[in-house]
Amino acid sequence: MNFSIRLTVNGVRHDVELDDPRVTLLDLLRERLDLTGTKKGCDRGQCGACTVLVDGRRVNSCLALAVSHDGADVVTIEGVSRGDQLHPVQAAFIAHDGFQCGFCTPGQIMSAIGLIQEAQTGDDPERIREAMSGNLCRCGAYAGITEAVLEARQSLASSNQRRSA
Repeated sequence: MNFSIRLTVNGVRHDVELDDPRVTLLDLLRERLDLTGTKKGCDRGQCGACTVLVDGRRVNSCLALAVSHDGADVVTIEGVSRGDQLHPVQAAFIAHDGFQCGFCTPGQIMSAIGLIQEAQTGDDPERIREAMSGNLCRCGAYAGITEAVLEARQSLASSNQRRSA
């Protein structure tokens, strides 16, 4: 039995036929849509390497069944920059050495974008660390990650204020 689903991924609509209802969103993105920036780390929802935004919310895509997201709007790491212009979170990760080996970086960046959109951390580094605690970094780049999130949050808030003025 086939299952038809429709997703918008990084602004592009995809009509997908699944022959197995157990296909995860992560496997659909990586294996069917060739969006390999989202990483498969633990495959158990414990490391955050697979974090994507689904309808604006952070989701561990390794735990999400693709069929349960029919009609969803999904953003992966491939969809956050605009051409050659990096997303402010990406630029801040580079500026603050928020990565070392880079394996966790796509999930870290997606989680950071999501938490900034949630607007619940303010400028409190401890709240940012807590909100990012579902994303593990084997290299221990946490100080740079926290600084990057702080800078990106401030940068995005400033640009939003300029637009509304």
